Amino acid sequence: MAGFILRRIFQAIFVILAVTLVVSFAIRLTGDPALMLTQGAGSVTEEDLARIREALGLNQPFLVQYGQFMLGLLRLDFGRSFLGGTPVAQLIATALPATLLLAFASMMVSIALSIPLGIKAAISKGRWADQTIRILSLVGLSFPNFWLAIMLVLLFSITLRWLPPSGMDGFASFIMPAVTIGIILTALNVRIVRAAMLETLQQQYIMVARAKGLSETAVLYKHALRNCAIPLITYFGLQFGGLLGGIVVVERVFNWPGLGTLALDAVAGRDYPVLQAVITVLSLLIIGVNLAIDIAYGIIDPRIRLEAKE
Repeated sequence: MAGFILRRIFQAIFVILAVTLVVSFAIRLTGDPALMLTQGAGSVTEEDLARIREALGLNQPFLVQYGQFMLGLLRLDFGRSFLGGTPVAQLIATALPATLLLAFASMMVSIALSIPLGIKAAISKGRWADQTIRILSLVGLSFPNFWLAIMLVLLFSITLRWLPPSGMDGFASFIMPAVTIGIILTALNVRIVRAAMLETLQQQYIMVARAKGLSETAVLYKHALRNCAIPLITYFGLQFGGLLGGIVVVERVFNWPGLGTLALDAVAGRDYPVLQAVITVLSLLIIGVNLAIDIAYGIIDPRIRLEAKE
């Protein structure tokens, strides 16, 4: 297991190098930060722009700029934002918890809904409950997340005045963003759970468990669900990693102070250090989630632990 983890760490280092290199190169094709910083400043000469580029370090070759960013990354120093001079590490430290909390809350909503619904659909295969759940999941997949977010704001904030429309201030502010993302995820996850349970319920050990007189609840949750947990954990884990970088639109609708909002502002302002830092942090998080999933395999399934020892 230790050798496997070390190999994954080396792979992660290569992935981070590749991602940061591509992002650093691509963002420099989007425009000149010096021009963005001088918008509305009246007459600006080429000498003024050259001085700004020199002050920002943009007059150096690309590989030199990239090397400086990577050296700073080793010290957890992402530099300073072009738009105000705030340390990028400070911006990340403020936005990262908000994104992680929202992603975690959304996954909890989705898991709490999709597992019981998926199991119900599996044990009711072909009957009205199964058909109803599958139709509802198809409807959920048809909802754009920004449209659902706007509808929830109109209903619960403007019409009923039950929940705050935007911002991050207390438990109530989590409800609509988490439910918005959770419903979209549930629409897909319930189908995954249903398919995994259908395959597991056809196994011989399930028939043996029922023949022993175990209750249906014990058969479903102790035997069937546990044995199909590995593909579900894989899927949910990968989904959580993708979710960290995929809630940008929802964060914008709810004015959520997370990494997605920070990245969009950085793209609009050509703020290279901030965008590079956001992408790097998200890459590290996704790699960490994948590594945690691999370790979880060995905890859940003893056969994997034995194979690792061998």
